[in-house]
Amino acid sequence: MSDDVTPAAPLVLDAVALTLPSSAGPVNILRGVDLVVNPGERVAIIGPSGSGKSSLIAVGAGLEEPTSGQVRLFGQDLAKLNEDGRARLRRGRAALVFQSFHLLPNMTAEENVATPLEIDGARDAMATARDWLGRVGLSGRLTHYPHQLSGGEQQRVALARALAARPALLFADEPTGNLDGATATSVADLMFNLVTEVGAAMVMVTHDPVLATRADRIVRMADGRIVS
Repeated sequence: MSDDVTPAAPLVLDAVALTLPSSAGPVNILRGVDLVVNPGERVAIIGPSGSGKSSLIAVGAGLEEPTSGQVRLFGQDLAKLNEDGRARLRRGRAALVFQSFHLLPNMTAEENVATPLEIDGARDAMATARDWLGRVGLSGRLTHYPHQLSGGEQQRVALARALAARPALLFADEPTGNLDGATATSVADLMFNLVTEVGAAMVMVTHDPVLATRADRIVRMADGRIVS
């Protein structure tokens, strides 16, 4: 790995490969990926569809086990942890935002944000949820269910949920991919402002070249490899 890795780097991928089975035979999704994300650094991952961008996030977050190589999340070798151990490692420290929002449909906006905090043992989870929904401009939508919210509003709830615990690392997979242009810009503004406010590092997959330029560093992928 590079000599400029800091000891506190929240995410380090070292020669990571991912091969998945298919009816046509094994498919190489990631091919020897090296990546370091340092504290507070915002990294945009770009590249054509099928280049391995979302798989990189899945492996980095411990949602997918690599075929070979090493993934260190907050200094922990993920290969030494089982699924529960990886979940405990992420809890309160790493958060995820997806293109499809992934809100719980039977919970209000307030409950969607508060529930992970309650699981983490926060005593003031509901108050924190209300505060964060206010930060994303949804103070008037606390008791609305996801089906009562627009796509942009749902992604704002997802952002509030992800950042309310003030994680050290945010994984964002096409966070504006399901939004129209003006809404996408508004959500992106919020995301970058709030990530900076909490001091989190961010790994963001995007097809939007304008959004990517807002990151501190752009990583380009092609055919399962980092090419620049």
